[in-house]
Amino acid sequence: MTPMTSAATALDGGTGDPIWDHPLVARLVRACRRTQRTDRARPWLLDTAVVLGVLLLFGLPDLLHGENRAGIVHAGRLPVTAVLALQLGLALPLLWRRRHPTAAFAAVAAVFITQWSLDVWLHAGIALFLALYSMARHDRLRRLPWAGAVTLAALVLVVVRVSVVLSPLVALFFLCCAATAAAAMGLALRIGTAYLGALRERATRLEIERDQRARLAAAAERARVAREMHDIIGHNLAVIVGLADGGSYSAERAPQRSKEALELIAGTGRQALDELRRLLGVLREERAEGPELSPQPGIADLDALCARVRAAGPEVTYRTVGDVEALDRGLQLTVYRIAQEALTNTLKHAGPRTRAKVTLRVDEREITISVEDNGRPDGTEPGHPGRTDAEGHVGSGGDGQGLAGMRERAALYGGRLKAGKRPGGGWTVAAVLDPAPSVRREAPAAEVPS
Repeated sequence: MTPMTSAATALDGGTGDPIWDHPLVARLVRACRRTQRTDRARPWLLDTAVVLGVLLLFGLPDLLHGENRAGIVHAGRLPVTAVLALQLGLALPLLWRRRHPTAAFAAVAAVFITQWSLDVWLHAGIALFLALYSMARHDRLRRLPWAGAVTLAALVLVVVRVSVVLSPLVALFFLCCAATAAAAMGLALRIGTAYLGALRERATRLEIERDQRARLAAAAERARVAREMHDIIGHNLAVIVGLADGGSYSAERAPQRSKEALELIAGTGRQALDELRRLLGVLREERAEGPELSPQPGIADLDALCARVRAAGPEVTYRTVGDVEALDRGLQLTVYRIAQEALTNTLKHAGPRTRAKVTLRVDEREITISVEDNGRPDGTEPGHPGRTDAEGHVGSGGDGQGLAGMRERAALYGGRLKAGKRPGGGWTVAAVLDPAPSVRREAPAAEVPS
């Protein structure tokens, strides 16, 4: 940890460094913090204290004992009022040393040069170094060189006046050291303040970025959960509605078929509840104490999916080409959810008397999952919420949330999704995915009859 970082940490509430945790240093840091708070609330208070300090510490001794000190008021040519006027001229501009540092320095330098031109030696001349410090601390840096040149000229005049009692080189050396120290202190505090400000700004920015990342992660998780809920609830409710419609239709003509429909409704409802419990258990992070979790559905569950949809009325054919079992679990879940959503849309919008064909093709280049239906037997579009094609065009209303979810799932694996009306009637949904590295070989086609 650098000293500047340690100081920043100390000012913000402490650090593990034993130097900064020392009681004396801790009290000094607290005093500095109180001074900073007071200065921010009343900036004029500190400037007034500086002016009063210069007048009391350096001006008052000259007024009380000036005429008894050799050379302070040379040959007594200036009255006390004139000396007081010079002292005020040196000290009062310091009131504006932070708001207008250039003007304050110019005024102090003018009075300082006037004082030494009159061969008047005043201790209040230290105000020149305070004004130079303020320029280095608060003013534009491009103005500092000419301020240094003016200071050097003023100090040369001082050396000429004091050469009768001091060596000119010695006097110039010590005066230049004092001026350099004043400017260096101003620059050091300026750099330190800028560095502390940059650290605080960076910390604030990192906190904002952390909060944004947390919000984005929460939004992504909400979107994932919403997509899973949509797939689970939408599909199972569509199957239940189809079975209920079929059972109601056959209640009087074929009671046995109505009983079978009720049993299928109960089974589908239980499956939906199990999947919801599994999803909610994951959200609550219930692993050991929570409900028993089942694995995510995959390719092997497509047969059961087609059977459930088939039980609701549509004729569903499922066909695979290639080594579908070689796909990783993430790809299998994506394929399953796309097929589930497409079949759900078929059941909702084409009705129970349609025919659907599900085809899964796997090779070394791509994975294709397509679901096609021939629409309603009468060739009409449904009057309730319709379907949306891949470009966002809606058939007869609806928001296309299911298709948006399928498109997002396909994009996760570098794929693309196409959906739209078939030339001979009906609807088709086709997703092309980038195969996982685990896809190694191709198997012969297999047909699952309806």
